[in-house]
Amino acid sequence: MKKIKLLPFYAMLLMLAVITAVSCTKEGPAGPAGANGTNGTDGEDGINGQDGTATCIQCHDNSQVMFAKINQWEHSIHATGGNYERNGTDCAPCHTSQGFLERMANGSMVTEEAIANPNPVNCYTCHDIHKTYTPSDWALLYTGAVDYWHNPTKAITEDFEKGNLCSNCHQSRVVTPWPVVGSTDTYTITSYRYGPHHGPMANLLGGFGGYEISGTYTFSDSPHTTIQDGCVACHMADAFGVELGGHVMNVGYEGTLNESGCVSCHPDGIEDETVAMQEEIHALLDSLGAKLMDMSIMDNTGYLLGDDGVNRASSSNPANLTANEAGIFFNYKFVEEDRSGGVHNYKYARAILTNSLEAL
Repeated sequence: MKKIKLLPFYAMLLMLAVITAVSCTKEGPAGPAGANGTNGTDGEDGINGQDGTATCIQCHDNSQVMFAKINQWEHSIHATGGNYERNGTDCAPCHTSQGFLERMANGSMVTEEAIANPNPVNCYTCHDIHKTYTPSDWALLYTGAVDYWHNPTKAITEDFEKGNLCSNCHQSRVVTPWPVVGSTDTYTITSYRYGPHHGPMANLLGGFGGYEISGTYTFSDSPHTTIQDGCVACHMADAFGVELGGHVMNVGYEGTLNESGCVSCHPDGIEDETVAMQEEIHALLDSLGAKLMDMSIMDNTGYLLGDDGVNRASSSNPANLTANEAGIFFNYKFVEEDRSGGVHNYKYARAILTNSLEAL
C-alpha cells in the first residue's frame, strides 16, 4: 500500500481557496459625491404633462356621435354631387371648399386662381375644425347676415342666423342684364344660361329676388321667412339614418317627409298640406313654361332661345327681349331652380308665377 504525499495535496487545496475567494470578491464602496454642476443645485422636477389624447377624446370619444355626422355627410349631395370639380375662378367660390373659404376671407365673388386639388364642401368648410381641439371646434365659421348679390340695382341684406352659412352659396348669382319693371328698353342677352343659376333657395325663402310684376297677388311671404336659423331648422332636423335630416340635409326621401323640424309649428303634420302646395306650384310652372315655349323664348329643356327662335341664345344669336319677357323667363327659372315646389315660400312663389302668367 502506497503512502499519500500530503504536502502537494495541501498546496492544491490552498490554491483553490485563493481562486474561490478572488472570484467572489464584490465591488468596493462608492467614493465621495462629486461637486454640483456649474449652475449650482439641481433644478426642480417638472409637473406631469397632460395626456396626449385628453383633448381629442372630447370629440373623438366612443359615443359614435362624430361617426354619425361623418356618415351622414358622406351620403349627402355635398359629398357625392361631384360639382366640386367646377374649380374655375367663377365657380370655385361655391363649388369647392377651398374656394368658399377664400371668398369668405376676401369678401370677393371669385377666387384669384383656379383651385388645385379641389375638395367638396366638408367639415372644414363650415366648422372651425381643429383650432382648440374641443367641441367648440364645431362652431359655424360664418353666421353673419348676408348681402345678396343677384340684383345689381337693389341691395338686399337678410339674416337667417345659422342658415346664413348656407345662403352664402344657396342664392341666385348676379343677373346681367337685370330687367327693370316698367322699362321700355330692349334687353340683349347673349347666354342661354340666363337666370339665377341652380341655387336661389335663400332668395325665395326670404321673399326677394323675383321680377315683381303686378297682378292678382301682392308679394307677401309665408311664415317660413321668420323660422329661427332658417335652412338649418328644417334641413338639419333629427336624422333618420343616412336618408333624412342631420348632415344628409334631406327633407324628403322617396316620398317620406322629415317632419321632426316642422312639428313645433305644425303639430298635426304637414304632408297633405305640402303635397297640395307643391301640386299647385308645379301646375303654375308647367303653364308658364308652356307659354314661354309657345313664344319661342325657351326651349323644351328650359334654356333661353336666341332671336331665331330655334337655337339657344349666344353672342351670335342673342335674345332681344322686353323687360317683361326677360323678367318672366327669369321668374320661371327662379321658382324651378329653387326645387322646393314652393315650400320655401309658398305665397311669394305663387305670386311670382301667377302674375307672370297674367302678364303674358
